[in-house]
Amino acid sequence: MAGHSKWANIQHRKGRQDEKRGRIWTRIIREIMVAARQGGADLDANPRLRLAVEKAKAANMPADNIKRNIDKATGNLEGVTYEEIRYEGYGIGGAAIILDTMTDNRVRTVAEVRHAFNKYGGNMGTEGSVAFQFKHVGQLIFAPGTSEDQVMETALEAGAEDVLTDADGVVEVLTAPADFEAVKKALEAAGLTPEMAEVTMRAENTIALEGDDAERMQKLLDILEDLDDVQNVYHNAEL
Repeated sequence: MAGHSKWANIQHRKGRQDEKRGRIWTRIIREIMVAARQGGADLDANPRLRLAVEKAKAANMPADNIKRNIDKATGNLEGVTYEEIRYEGYGIGGAAIILDTMTDNRVRTVAEVRHAFNKYGGNMGTEGSVAFQFKHVGQLIFAPGTSEDQVMETALEAGAEDVLTDADGVVEVLTAPADFEAVKKALEAAGLTPEMAEVTMRAENTIALEGDDAERMQKLLDILEDLDDVQNVYHNAEL
C-alpha cells in the first residue's frame, strides 16, 4: 500500500467510527453475547470475550450493561440469540469485500446485504470466493513519526510475527490472533500506543482505485457498514 493512501484510509475509518459512536454499543453487545455463549463467562478463560469487554470499556459502556449481556448469553437471563454469518463479494473494479455479521434473522440479513451490493455497484459472491485473499491476524498500527526501531524491538520480543513500515512512516505490527493481547500489552507498557489495534482480516494484496471508482467504492463500503447486522467490513481496496 502507498503510505499516504493507507494513512488516509485509517483516518477515514476512525472518523466513520466516531460518527457512528451511538451504534458502537449495539455491535459490541452482540460481540459480547456471541463470545460469552461460545466460550463462557470467565474472562480469563475466554480471550474473545476479554477483548470484547475491553472494547466495551473503551466505548464507556457501564459495567452493569456488560454483565447483563454476558448473563443473557450464558443463560442466566432471557435474551436474543445471535448467529455469526460471513458474506463475501466484489466491489468496484473487482475489489474483494468480506462482511462479518451477527443476526437473529438470517433471511433479513442476506436480503439486505444482497440489496446493498446490487444497488451500489458490487456483486455478492459465494462462500470462499474472496476469503483466500485475506489473512486472519492481529494488527496494530502506529502513526507516522513513531520509532520503528522501538516498536520492532518490543513487538518481536513479545511474539509479533512481523513489523512493516510504509513510505509515509506508518508502522504496522502483525501477530497471530492468539498473540495479539500479549503484544499489545507489551507495546503499551513500553509507552507505545497504537492508533488502531484489532484482530482483523488483512488483505494480502490491494487494488488501487482512483477518482470516480474510489468514490463509488467508498459509498458501497459506507452503505455496507451502516447495515444493522454488519459487525465488520474488510476489503482490499486502496482508495
